[in-house]
Amino acid sequence: MNSVPVEHVFADADAQAQGLADAVGTRLRAAIAARGGAWLAVPGGDTPQEFLRALAQQTLDWPRVNLALTDERLVPVNAARSNARLLRESLLDRVPARFLPLVDGQSGKTEVPAAATGLPKTFDVVVLGMGADGHCASLFADADNIAAALGADGGTRVMRLSSPSVPEARVTLTLSALVATRALFVLIRGVEKRRTLESALRGAEPFAQAPIRAVMEHAPVVPQVYWSP
Repeated sequence: MNSVPVEHVFADADAQAQGLADAVGTRLRAAIAARGGAWLAVPGGDTPQEFLRALAQQTLDWPRVNLALTDERLVPVNAARSNARLLRESLLDRVPARFLPLVDGQSGKTEVPAAATGLPKTFDVVVLGMGADGHCASLFADADNIAAALGADGGTRVMRLSSPSVPEARVTLTLSALVATRALFVLIRGVEKRRTLESALRGAEPFAQAPIRAVMEHAPVVPQVYWSP
């Protein structure tokens, strides 16, 4: 691991969301000032929704902010489990940021080459969620192609994976894409996930091979963990 993660503890989900939105907003403003634009990768699912709504309240030059999802489920774009739909409802309907989807919204098919070529060489900010099993993005320990997705050579940045742990196939940023960032934040909630993360970072069974551990170990920056009960 590059360095011991820094943990930020909040009393509740609202305070956590605001604290993370403030930190990410600061990073994005600095990126726009330094390079004329900013790139942000965010997780899908339900846990990040408060954070994304709080982020929408940040004072930013939003047309200069580029957004990507860390992963997407291979479902129609308006399906209940579509991460693009959740991102649109929580953030993109509120701010004029540019969104680079990982999945073709009309057919639900993967468009991996197009997504990969549109991604930046380095993100300004990557925000990760984490499951109770230690997966992040759609990097599941039991997924097919997981060894390739966790390869650190940087050759493949977007990959399709299937896992018996989830009902649909996924498209995900790989390890090399996730760690190519100037700032890495991990958003987790609840005692169970905190214990999972601690066990993974210690290399304790059954989480010794948890993908979150691989990402945090390969990150070139100090990971910032934002936790609330």
